[in-house]
Amino acid sequence: MKFIYGNHQNEPIVAVLLENQPEKALDLTHAASVLEVDFPNTLLEAVQLGEDFVEKVDELQSLLKEQGNTEKYILELDSIELLAPIPRPTKNIFCVGKNYLDHALELGTEADVPEVPMIFSKAPTTVIGPEQPIIIPTEVTTDIDYEGELAVIIGKKGKAITRDEAYDYVFGYTLINDVTARDLQSRHKQFLIGKSLDGSCPMGPALVHKSAVPDPHDLHITTYVNGETRQSSSTSKMIFSIPELIEVLSKVMTLEPGDIIATGTPAGVGKGFNPPKFLKADDIVKVEVEYIGTLSNPVHNDV
Repeated sequence: MKFIYGNHQNEPIVAVLLENQPEKALDLTHAASVLEVDFPNTLLEAVQLGEDFVEKVDELQSLLKEQGNTEKYILELDSIELLAPIPRPTKNIFCVGKNYLDHALELGTEADVPEVPMIFSKAPTTVIGPEQPIIIPTEVTTDIDYEGELAVIIGKKGKAITRDEAYDYVFGYTLINDVTARDLQSRHKQFLIGKSLDGSCPMGPALVHKSAVPDPHDLHITTYVNGETRQSSSTSKMIFSIPELIEVLSKVMTLEPGDIIATGTPAGVGKGFNPPKFLKADDIVKVEVEYIGTLSNPVHNDV
């Protein structure tokens, strides 16, 4: 199942994309309201229900089918203003630096390849949705870069989770663009400020349940800028796997439903070119991962 969160006719809805018609979605929010079925108002609330939410969706779809009412709640996808699946995370987003060998090498040498996961975070205020503009605050930065990434959404509370049980704690996956102010990152000698500009974490377009992704470590990932392929790789090239990342994080902190782990970016970032290819006003950035979808955002200067 691929779930989306957005506005339809100025009302927020949770919907599920139709498997055979991905340009259409079933409006779960309004169907549940009419049928007087208790249902979460947001995808964050949905994820907090874990697998019980998936059962609720199955039951609701079955009820609609029995009553012959399914078509009544089917919407064209382009009639929905898509928002980030989780527009306001309850914590900072966990990010992994240099988790692809080729990316570590394009920004340094073999000495810069991490031996253990390199963890940093982005503030919750960074999140924006599909098609929302990435704003360059020109008074504080000029070197804005892109990083297309697969993100993991935690679906169950856990501490000291082992690698073997890690996927039991995953609800699903989405995409993020880990937009980075490279000059701030260098100037402040750490990542938080350069990674936490308002609106620097486009997320979406959907939250894909783990059952719809055969192998999260066998997905092609591509980033385009104005149609030019900048990043093209596979999640199989991660240095530290998703289970490893969950194990490392949960050793020191409790992971909770709705927590987001961005798993790192492959080679091809703007800083890796000579000269660098940083983002500028009027650029269009697209991140694409098979089974998940395409996340597209324009770039604007602040005014």
